[in-house]
Amino acid sequence: MVQQLENPEDAQLAALAKALGHPARLRILRLLAQTPGCIGGDIVGAVGLAQSTVSEHLRILKDAGVIAGQIDPPRVCYSLSPGALVPLAALIGVLEAAPTGDACCTPPTATEG
Repeated sequence: MVQQLENPEDAQLAALAKALGHPARLRILRLLAQTPGCIGGDIVGAVGLAQSTVSEHLRILKDAGVIAGQIDPPRVCYSLSPGALVPLAALIGVLEAAPTGDACCTPPTATEG
C-alpha cells in the first residue's frame, strides 16, 4: 500500500471548504460582499444569531484567511480578503471541466450482471 503525503495545497483547500461549510458563514460572506468594512455589531443584527455565535463564525472565517478584521476601537470592521478564494475557485473550475461518464466507472447494465 502506497501512502501519499498530504499536499499543502489540498490542506489549504480543505480549510477553505470547511470554513464555508456553514449557512451562517455563507450569509456573513454575502453580507461582507455587499457592505465592505461591515462592523461586527451590524453583522450580528443582519445574521440574526447571538453575538457569541457570530463571533465564532467570524473567527473561523478569519482563521481560514477568508476575511480580515481591522480594529478601530471600540469596533472591529470586517471585509473579504482579496484573492482568498482563488485556489478554491480554480479547483472548482478544474472539476467542472473534467470529463464525465468514464466507461470504467459506468455501472453494469442489468444484462451484464
